[in-house]
Amino acid sequence: MRLNGIHDNPGSSKKRMRIGRGIGSGMGKQGGRGGKGQTARSGVRIKGFEGGQMPLHRRLPKRGFTNIFASDFNEVNLGRLQEAFEAGKLDAGKPVTVEALVEAGVCARARDGVKILGNGELATKATFEVARASKSAVAAIEKAGGSVKLLGAEATA
Repeated sequence: MRLNGIHDNPGSSKKRMRIGRGIGSGMGKQGGRGGKGQTARSGVRIKGFEGGQMPLHRRLPKRGFTNIFASDFNEVNLGRLQEAFEAGKLDAGKPVTVEALVEAGVCARARDGVKILGNGELATKATFEVARASKSAVAAIEKAGGSVKLLGAEATA
């Protein structure tokens, strides 16, 4: 094989269309841009313009807000934790923290902490140091012989 012998497969690339080059080319006059006016020009084109009528996005009222103080937790079910214990990704002898869960691949990244939810069964005795936990999750962890320590301001509430 030589470098001068390398070429694309037949039909893999098309020659570009030269628009606006006369009626004989098949792409003359308006060059595929439809009619005349604003839509035929380059640059600004009004999206959602309704012919001068008040557009729908301005007729409808604004609703809601974004709470800048909201916490974004990783929600982890007990069944997922049990799978990680059985696979050997989590060590039951060490406290289960956000960092341990990220390292084990249970959570993708730390965010604002972890909330443990009670879906699934937990048979492993372990200590959990997390931001939040549901009542059913705490009950299941204590039933398995483990304990839950809540971190941060939520622990006092």
